[in-house]
Amino acid sequence: EVQLVESGGGSVQAGGSLRLSCAAPGFTFDDYAIGWFRQAPGKEREAVSCVSSSDGGTYYADSVKGRFTVSTDNAKHTLYLQMNNLKPEDTADYYCVTDSALPCVAWPDHTDFAPYDYWGQGTRVTVSS
Repeated sequence: EVQLVESGGGSVQAGGSLRLSCAAPGFTFDDYAIGWFRQAPGKEREAVSCVSSSDGGTYYADSVKGRFTVSTDNAKHTLYLQMNNLKPEDTADYYCVTDSALPCVAWPDHTDFAPYDYWGQGTRVTVSS
């Protein structure tokens, strides 16, 4: 059973930065797409960012382009999301997700976690104005 454990969430003022981590002990990212969803209170879940380990292709939601950067450290079995210039609208629970079938380009159209292989419990990010 693969476990995805998110960390790095917290409270920050607008304009600040946070780096989220997703640890996947023993899990090899090869042939998987891995990335982040978020869900704000009262809003639908959305795909934030994704990286395809097979070809390095990435996806970013328009709302985070230029501010967020996704990366992986395969040796540490860890996924990161560097979030800069945070805005109050970035406040949400952030979830690490991975799948062996859905390419990153398809993630925005599949916001229910059921089709995905694995997902974490989430980490909360709160951005105050």
